[in-house]
Amino acid sequence: MSAITGAGRDQAAAPRTGRIVIASLIGTTVEFYDFYIYGTAAALVLGSVFFPAHVPEAEQLAAFLTFGIAFLARPVGAFLFGHFGDRVGRKSTLVASMLVMGISTTLIGLLPGYATAGFLAPLLLCLLRLGQGIGLGGEWGGAALLATESAPAGKRAWYGMFPQLGPSIGFLLSNGLFLLLFSVLTNAQFLAWGWRIPFLASAVLVAIGLYVRGRLPETIAFQKTLARQGRVRLPVRDVIARQWRPLLQGAFAMVVCYALFYISTVFALGYGTKVGHIPRQTFLGLLCIAILGMAIATPIAAILADRFGRRPVLIAAAVAAAFSGFLVAPLLGSGDPALVLVFLVIELALMGFTFAPMGALLPELFPTNLRYSGASAAYSLGGILGGSLAPYIAQKLVVLGGLAWVGHYITAAAVISLIAVLTMAETSKRDLSGS
Repeated sequence: MSAITGAGRDQAAAPRTGRIVIASLIGTTVEFYDFYIYGTAAALVLGSVFFPAHVPEAEQLAAFLTFGIAFLARPVGAFLFGHFGDRVGRKSTLVASMLVMGISTTLIGLLPGYATAGFLAPLLLCLLRLGQGIGLGGEWGGAALLATESAPAGKRAWYGMFPQLGPSIGFLLSNGLFLLLFSVLTNAQFLAWGWRIPFLASAVLVAIGLYVRGRLPETIAFQKTLARQGRVRLPVRDVIARQWRPLLQGAFAMVVCYALFYISTVFALGYGTKVGHIPRQTFLGLLCIAILGMAIATPIAAILADRFGRRPVLIAAAVAAAFSGFLVAPLLGSGDPALVLVFLVIELALMGFTFAPMGALLPELFPTNLRYSGASAAYSLGGILGGSLAPYIAQKLVVLGGLAWVGHYITAAAVISLIAVLTMAETSKRDLSGS
């Protein structure tokens, strides 16, 4: 295709691309809102509502284990929705993943507690948490593909950054709503029914997301590949058999992202309120401020990734994250809200720098006809390795060796991701057009 023809195509596609970018941002915002309200509730209330225990630490550990269940379900969602995303299309698959996630989240808000339903209560909670994980497993990859497969030349990291902004906005919505509830409800009211409101509110957000996504076109790259190569019969099999190396590279590259985020949010929230005795409202307010660091770092990292490549940005961010592990004990352990805020800002800003390039990098690792399955699987496997048990492991490390060991956990995660990125070739020049 000539340069003139390519330029004309980019200009004609601009309005459509804008709609796709907005849809990918809204979609990941809704999905991650659903995911984060569970993490916040797990740190604050779910243990006492759904699990019988006379020791608060045991309730907390049980709640954190249910938090990890969704990460184990993510690869199931990645392969399930990836199968249809690579065979049927990106648009319809994304609608289905949002429905699964939204229904699961809303039903959690309707579940009876252990005092009412006995052991059926935690069992149903775990099943719905699995539903959340399956839905999210199919969400991110499709949203990233919608953005990057429609991006103009040289701007894939920038366009792929918009799905990466969704977590920041979803986190603000989640914590902002909890903060509002703590401001207007008593502790007894919150424990009795107030914690359910964020879960029930998900139904409204999902309806908005479904409306936006229902108006999307299919990506040109998928249409071209479908016309030229036809449908892959079993994308999952081909990813595992032929694309296992980029699958593992992408998964391990994601480890530090998850470790940074869930240590500095879910674990830190539980530790800071229960051990540091920082009031819940105060800590949630600190998180709402700190998440702005992630929101600011995300577009900066995307611009740098388009200009210098994915690898240099990810290498620098992983090295910085490794050193940040040594800040956990002196800052988070201080109990001083100002120092805790410094810790949260640093960790979440580093999360933005490690996370933003992934919106382009993971799709670039795989061919078009396997891209939904491959990118989703790498993203989800990285979640298992870096995030599924991060709050639980951190809680155990505090008991076994103190808060400094949690910092070592972050450092180890950063080193793992650094090694994975060093084994990759630069992907920024690869063609995703499907031609």
